[in-house]
Amino acid sequence: MHERSSVGELADRLRSELDRYSPGEKLPSSRALVERFRVSPVTVSRALAQLAAEGLVVTRPGAGAFRARSRVPAAPVGDTSWQEVALSADGAADLVPRSVDASGVLVSLAAPPPGVIEFSGGYLHPCLQPERAMAAALSRAGRRPGAWGRPPVEGLPELREWFARSVGGPVTAAGVLVTSGGQSALTTALRALAPPGSPVLVESPTYPGMLAIARAAGLRPVPVPVDADGVRPALLADAFRASGARVFVCQPLFQNPTGAVLAPDRRGEVLGIARAAGAFVIEDDFVRRLVHEDAGPLPRPLAAEDPDGVVVHVCSLTKATSPSFRVSALVAHGPVLERLRAIQVVDTFFVPRPLQEAALELVGSPAWPRHLRALSAELRVRRDAMAAALRLHLPELALPHVPSGGYHLWLRLPDGTAESALTAAALRAGVALTPGRPYFSAEPPAGHLRLSFAAVSGAGEIAEGVRRLRSACDEVPG
Repeated sequence: MHERSSVGELADRLRSELDRYSPGEKLPSSRALVERFRVSPVTVSRALAQLAAEGLVVTRPGAGAFRARSRVPAAPVGDTSWQEVALSADGAADLVPRSVDASGVLVSLAAPPPGVIEFSGGYLHPCLQPERAMAAALSRAGRRPGAWGRPPVEGLPELREWFARSVGGPVTAAGVLVTSGGQSALTTALRALAPPGSPVLVESPTYPGMLAIARAAGLRPVPVPVDADGVRPALLADAFRASGARVFVCQPLFQNPTGAVLAPDRRGEVLGIARAAGAFVIEDDFVRRLVHEDAGPLPRPLAAEDPDGVVVHVCSLTKATSPSFRVSALVAHGPVLERLRAIQVVDTFFVPRPLQEAALELVGSPAWPRHLRALSAELRVRRDAMAAALRLHLPELALPHVPSGGYHLWLRLPDGTAESALTAAALRAGVALTPGRPYFSAEPPAGHLRLSFAAVSGAGEIAEGVRRLRSACDEVPG
């Protein structure tokens, strides 16, 4: 049994038995618990630590674990209704009122109920994560001299150098800032480049987390349609002229959610349009390391072809490792770098040094390329399994593009099918979906679904999830 599930099960068993003991009474020894439940000493230690964190037991070194004494009665609940007035008045004078809404992001962050297949996940299933390599890297990192000291605010020089080499072109370590995850890097970039109340051009559809960042900052997202070859340059130029925007956020490689790759003949055109508008391009290169085995050579990041500092590049290790391995980079060239650095320092000071040291250990180990190769092969298998199952069992769901990178498929619903009704029916059938509406900053042209094949345990779970989705579709009128 997986260690984490064993810990949870043991904690549940011990929690249910606490009433047998009086407050302050000693629980059985760790050795007795190991023998009774046939688990490891580590599992017992972690389960007791979980109960201690909940305030149910007290552990005393050398003495054992004891049932905690009764807690002090909870303080009476106050009246917080005044906050409704305060928060609603907060942006009354803003040109573009701030809208703090995390619902579009929480769809891919929240764990589904037990027994529900997670087609909504935005991260790798634990079986795809390099858990042993990460654990070994973290262990080695903790023993490095100075590992627990204060790092340079820009990040460790060696890690900045590694990110610079990964991007290529004119990028050097001096133009790299180490940040805490891609979401944090995007937040810093938008705050640096777009003043409150201003428009920001976004792909349509696009990543809901970026739309949430923009709206929370009081920015006005302006959609620019995407087709099979990425953003449409003529419409991008029109949007710059019509809106006066000075920022365009894009994902040129395996765009979320469509999976499109910006066509070679559009790359230079997009940079030229932005340069002519006196605007920045924020390049969110979020899944370069989730390329599929059959993809062929990848185009370089736009930042590698940009000597003029038009591109502010965001890249991350998180998607290819674990949602908790939050190490990413902001890459820029010119005066904007100092503004990015200042905002990051004010917001977060720096990324914890042990995590940066662990990242260096991980990407410098032989396990890293092995992991990427194995992940590339497995993602291709899962993509093909999901695409084949959908075409066989759900041919009415249009699958216009099968990407060669990333972790999901983007489907168009038949006209007249209600996204919300289908999402609810699917959850009742035991499969969690991501509806398409949050990916659009304006009215969507049709109903869509995004289905992840990376957050599940394997091809068998994919097949069962599609079967459940078939059942849900039969329940919802089209």
